Amino acid sequence: MSPEIGHDVPEGMSPDARETWPSPELINSWLGDQDVDFEFRPGEDVAVHDDPDAVAKARLFRDVLGRFASGVTVVTTTSGGEPVGMTCQSFSSVSLDPPLVLFIPAKSSRSWPLIQRSGKFCVNFLAADQAELSNTMASRGVDKFGDVKWTPSTETGSPILEGSLAHVDCTIETVHEAGDHYVVIGRVVDLNTDEVDGDPLLFFQGKYRTTDPR
Repeated sequence: MSPEIGHDVPEGMSPDARETWPSPELINSWLGDQDVDFEFRPGEDVAVHDDPDAVAKARLFRDVLGRFASGVTVVTTTSGGEPVGMTCQSFSSVSLDPPLVLFIPAKSSRSWPLIQRSGKFCVNFLAADQAELSNTMASRGVDKFGDVKWTPSTETGSPILEGSLAHVDCTIETVHEAGDHYVVIGRVVDLNTDEVDGDPLLFFQGKYRTTDPR
């Protein structure tokens, strides 16, 4: 290493390279603060600080809440003429009059901003044989709808997935910030049971299950 470069600039780099380096603040905005992604539900990674105490608390939170069995849904919409979908375990009915439901996407979700901008969504209740579909809709960087058959819903045009047990078509009513998630309230504009009459896909203790005891 040449003496004029010193120890601040790696060997082979121009001596004036330091003048063009990004600021520490900008670098941190790119890299984050050494958080790790901790999966709580299918396709839902939440940032947890990378220290043993934080990771242990996150694991306890996941393990305890994982004792609550829930159904598995795929929330869909269309954006720019293209189908959008995300796997969602956190879904619930809210009100009969007016008819309201909710789902809870993570702030890190890549699909949620597209759903929010569309102002509409359809919740598909997955059947026991649709675990692979759940995994596909929970993945990133793939063509989620490449091999998925669907039809547009009557009211919003959001995808109704072939093989699902039922669907609930909605417009977005309100959105509430809640920690590292959003609570999305939807007004039901149409709903129906679909052609499939089978067992539901469930999620319990980090694994897919169903009501069939076999």
